Amino acid sequence: MSQEATILLIEDEPEICRFLRTTLPVHGFRLYEATTGRDGLAEAQARNPDLILLDLGLPDLEGSEVIRQVREWTTTPIIVLSARDQEQVKVAALDLGADDYVTKPFGVNELLARMRAALRHASRPADGGESVFTLGDLGDLKVDLGRRQVFVSGKEIHLTPIEYKLLTTLIRYAGKVLTHRQLLKEVWGPLHIEEGHYLRVYMRQLRNKLEKNPAHPRYLVTELGVGYRLRTE
Repeated sequence: MSQEATILLIEDEPEICRFLRTTLPVHGFRLYEATTGRDGLAEAQARNPDLILLDLGLPDLEGSEVIRQVREWTTTPIIVLSARDQEQVKVAALDLGADDYVTKPFGVNELLARMRAALRHASRPADGGESVFTLGDLGDLKVDLGRRQVFVSGKEIHLTPIEYKLLTTLIRYAGKVLTHRQLLKEVWGPLHIEEGHYLRVYMRQLRNKLEKNPAHPRYLVTELGVGYRLRTE
């Protein structure tokens, strides 16, 4: 990163705070901290951070309420850090506006990768940025958004309109976890947010066309019980 990104950590566990206070500056981040939800909201407004790391179990406010209030005035990326691993909790946080969800305990490399992905997505222009999107060291997957063409290892792949819309939705939110309901609403519309089988069928078809090993996808990643993510790392 050419410029130091500012991170706001809203967390009341001393061990996590010490760990991130030591780790993040080494990797080029400037860290601000708050140990309560109300202090976190005040810091978010005062500091205008590039990214927020948020615990759900705060002493004064639920983290979900912090997400709701932050989303009233900013689109700053929010990554939830929580020991709560129930699927419904993850889905609720993401539906409220969190960009990602990392379960404690977590490894530093996983967290850094999720942070970089969220920051990249936040820096992308609202219209989607580049007209050509590539993934992989050698551009294994290339999508020409202007011409609506998709290539795998240089070979053009035909996608149906729904498959293409699903892929470009994932590209628009690359690196971000999208819940089943979010994807269904984006691709099929609000009347189909309960039709999970649509999504499973088309995701399977998309993987068969784009992934070298569809059973172990590199890019079109399942977040179990939650949704899907286009992995960019």
